[in-house]
Amino acid sequence: MPPQPPDTLPVSPDYRNRRIDLLRGVAILLVLFHHFCIAYPLGHSALGTLLTPDGVRAVARNGNYGVTLFFVISGFLITSTTLARWGSLAAMQARAFYAFRIARIVPCLLLLLTAVNVLALAGVPIFATHIPGLSPLAAMMRANLASLTLSMNVFIAHYGWANYALGVLWSLSVEEVFYLTFPLVALTFRRQSLIVAFWALIALIGPFYRMTHQGDEAGFLFAFPASFDGIAIGCMAAVLATRWRLEGLPARLLQPVVLLGMVTLYLWCSIGQTNIWGVSAMALGAAVLLVASAHHENGRLATRSRLLRGVEWTGRLSYELYLFHLIILGLLRTFFPPASVPQSGFARLMLLAVFFLGSCQLASLISRYFSEPLNRALRKQLHATGKEARPLPGSEPPLSCK
Repeated sequence: MPPQPPDTLPVSPDYRNRRIDLLRGVAILLVLFHHFCIAYPLGHSALGTLLTPDGVRAVARNGNYGVTLFFVISGFLITSTTLARWGSLAAMQARAFYAFRIARIVPCLLLLLTAVNVLALAGVPIFATHIPGLSPLAAMMRANLASLTLSMNVFIAHYGWANYALGVLWSLSVEEVFYLTFPLVALTFRRQSLIVAFWALIALIGPFYRMTHQGDEAGFLFAFPASFDGIAIGCMAAVLATRWRLEGLPARLLQPVVLLGMVTLYLWCSIGQTNIWGVSAMALGAAVLLVASAHHENGRLATRSRLLRGVEWTGRLSYELYLFHLIILGLLRTFFPPASVPQSGFARLMLLAVFFLGSCQLASLISRYFSEPLNRALRKQLHATGKEARPLPGSEPPLSCK
């Protein structure tokens, strides 16, 4: 007799799914490589015979697909955590839900704003905000306001990349605005089938919105309707994973096919040409991998290789890495201006190594000594005030999707 589908995913407060961390690690490494190559394009002689310039461009140009993966993973984890904590979407406590999001998101956000403002006030030009007609201080205050009100993508649409280091907050704006409505949708529709139908509608709107905004990068990449479909697909995948196990031979056959399709789409051509249905296809591929990983026994993955363990480690740090890597890259650009670093030789490869190692070290320190302690303290305080939902027999997946 086949096993019955689970009612909830096997999650609890200290739980981490290593396969999900691995997927998240791949996503953040693609984003980092994308941003580095924008600043320091890698020439042929710097790469030797390992990768041609065309190969580098194929890997580097589509870093935004890494953000798509983050959106799907985030939707999957938030929904699976909600189901595990409260038993159903309709039973969630909105106040506790928002408190958990604040505990995870806000400390790092405030630290990033503090660092960027201090560097700008210290006279480091790359961290200043540049808006025509506004003084540097007024421009910085406007960028801070956009960051704190989850509207950085709107800010970018109006002013472009006016602040180098804060530009990454466009995706946090998209994600958190989606989650502002998450409890409202669940508590309004209440029936899981209606909630999933609403998410399906959001997922369908995405490609058609992108279709009508071709030629406008802020429209087809950064706008709320252009990005919500990835999160909605992740949410639906989490619900599906509670009812259906994708494992055994079907999973072993399907996952390589899905991975091959995702890699082919990523390398085929620029996201500017493939975004209409490409974002949805990448999100659906990630959803299949997440459903297949939901009930996977984690121990075997960690023993495969040091490389996989390293990628998995970056996945665990992905939120801190995403927010703070442009601090490291901005400092590198300040001390080693791209025009002064020849594309030939190994100078740029050395800078790439410094960038990756410096970003990982900074993210690790922030996670260990700042964000995770504050996250635990804030959640402990929430539990002490009696606002937390019933305790779970285990743990929850980490809520950091970037």
